[in-house]
Amino acid sequence: MRIGLFRKNVIKKIAIKNNDGSYMVYGDSIFIGSLLQNEYFDLSETSNGLVQVKKGTSILGNYSKVLFVQNFLNTSMVLSPKIPAYKERKYKDNLEVSKDISGLKIVNVVDINNYLAGVIESEGGGGRELEYYKVQAVMSRTYAIKYGHRHHEEGFDLCDNVHCQAYHSMLRFTKKIDTAVAHSRGVVMTDEEGNLLDSYFHANCGGQTSPAEYVWNKPVPYLYSFKDTFCIHTRQATWEKRIPKYLWKSFLVKKYNYPVHHSVYGDKIYTFNQPYRKAFYQSPTLGIPLRDLRKEFKLKSTFFSCYSEGDYVVLKGRGFGHGIGLCQEGAMSMAKHGYNYLQIGQFYFPNAFFKNINEELYFKQTQSILDYKK
Repeated sequence: MRIGLFRKNVIKKIAIKNNDGSYMVYGDSIFIGSLLQNEYFDLSETSNGLVQVKKGTSILGNYSKVLFVQNFLNTSMVLSPKIPAYKERKYKDNLEVSKDISGLKIVNVVDINNYLAGVIESEGGGGRELEYYKVQAVMSRTYAIKYGHRHHEEGFDLCDNVHCQAYHSMLRFTKKIDTAVAHSRGVVMTDEEGNLLDSYFHANCGGQTSPAEYVWNKPVPYLYSFKDTFCIHTRQATWEKRIPKYLWKSFLVKKYNYPVHHSVYGDKIYTFNQPYRKAFYQSPTLGIPLRDLRKEFKLKSTFFSCYSEGDYVVLKGRGFGHGIGLCQEGAMSMAKHGYNYLQIGQFYFPNAFFKNINEELYFKQTQSILDYKK
């Protein structure tokens, strides 16, 4: 896969250092040197749209594209942005650097399994059960294949930001993740027609997942609401926030013309009960989406009730995130209780099918050969 790196930043200069193994370095298909242990290259943009390459203090030339090609599988390097300066990152496999509109375009050309391992550690961290990492691998693989051409016009498949999948380093600390990726190799989630699913996830659903239409106004058949008791005693299951009444009232009145003099709704402006997930504050007839309140007041979720206390509105909330799809803390709890990754995946995506695309491709190729021989 081709993954665009540092896409939140405009990189003008970057140092490429060896981390493990060795690389051959090419400038516009011409071999210009090797990257060996304890060596580094400096790459910076030029005023005429090229990339200047330096090794140590020696300028090797200006090129439209610079390639770092590994001599052996799973070789890795260290990327250290210098202008502006950012924390270094490590990546496996190959690297391509060229000039972008505003800076350097840095692309990691990486094996999908190495990419998935880096994503899972970037998204979920370490210290989890193997079966949890397996279901995350299936979800990340499904997403990568389904949206693998999102940035095609920019010259790569996916970027390293969360709107694709967070990919801030190669796998560094949690070897169990490599095992999870290998054991679930090729497995993806599909609907009954074989279409790849949207594998959304969040930190904690608070005991009930959210239907997709509550957040995105569009229903998705396999993303409906159901109770989840696996996450209700975990770290992010509940929260509380106090908001000054004048801010709460001002937002509701100015943005939505809240009827403060209404015989029923007027006295309820600071009071709301949500025993199960709802889409709107007070009533759908008022047209106040809970997702807008979450955004305005930076709430952990839309799953809250509230009451008046002095000069404040007190919000008692449940969960963390949009609540759609897989609940990470619930899935972690399921893995600790002995559920395997297929059971976890089917719990959070009840209508999903789990297929091995490698096996399907193999049998399709085999059938094509048999048909040809006939």
